[in-house]
Amino acid sequence: MKNRREFLKDAAVGAVLMSAQSKLGLAATTAAKSKVVVARDAALHDASGVLDGKRVQALLDRAIATYTGHDKAVAAWKSIVPVGKVIGLKVNGLGGKGIHTHYELIMAVCERLQEAGVKPSEIIIWDRDAHHLQSCGLTISTDPGKIRVIGNDVAGYEEEGVAFGSAVNVKLAKILSRECAMVINLPILKDHELAGVTFSMKNMYGVVQKPYELHAAGCNPAVADLNCIPTVRQKVRFTIGDAMSSVYDGGPGFHPERLWQPNALIVGEDRVAVDHTAWQMIERKRAEVGMPTLEAANRPPRYIVTAADNAHGLGTNDPQRIHLLEV
Repeated sequence: MKNRREFLKDAAVGAVLMSAQSKLGLAATTAAKSKVVVARDAALHDASGVLDGKRVQALLDRAIATYTGHDKAVAAWKSIVPVGKVIGLKVNGLGGKGIHTHYELIMAVCERLQEAGVKPSEIIIWDRDAHHLQSCGLTISTDPGKIRVIGNDVAGYEEEGVAFGSAVNVKLAKILSRECAMVINLPILKDHELAGVTFSMKNMYGVVQKPYELHAAGCNPAVADLNCIPTVRQKVRFTIGDAMSSVYDGGPGFHPERLWQPNALIVGEDRVAVDHTAWQMIERKRAEVGMPTLEAANRPPRYIVTAADNAHGLGTNDPQRIHLLEV
């Protein structure tokens, strides 16, 4: 692990690197609109509900190619990730084996990262603890020469807290603060009993020591505030959202009677636009099965609106400012 001086130096360098190297986001959109790609493949699952790994890889390639404008997978990934820096993959296994970031997607991202020149030793797959990682089908690995799979329960949290708004004295995971130059966010799309929807921004609850302290008032404004903390805002730069399976009610835990398969990936840099898009996907499914809207259920994801306001400026929730590409 790095000492505090090295951590602060790398954080500053990382911020400059991300600003200089990113060729995506608003710079790659039309008329200052935030680009979001929704890629679908209705044949991702077989008749028994098992994912086809090859089709997942192909779906990922299509999503990234559409987002970056590069036809070749290697060129596309090189336009996203920095060279010679540690890349973190923040997964989500909180819902258990029934609803988690899919192993096939995680492995597909790892394969393309390595093809783009990221060494195995420069990839960390992480979540809150070993149990959550194992729920994703992963095996814990701390070998520094290989892809590491490690939880915050082992790597630890910073001793000093940081704050933004309602997120007071938040202690960040050292994997985020000290190890990673960039984090690719790999959330799983779910309904949430308090926040309404959990996806890109809510997945950041897995980077703090005591996420249960951030659940008041439907997690609003805590989700937005947490994502405004500089380390989170600067390092978590890209979302590849897993909407291949989802629960449209009763989340964030697994409820098989509320499980459905959108068979989609939602990709983007603007975390607010990504979450707004995911929210609408859940609302359409709820309407399809005759369930009330999240607003009518008294739990709309208000943090999405908060994240887009002038005080936070994390992105846009305005459909007129979202360049949505469905492929």
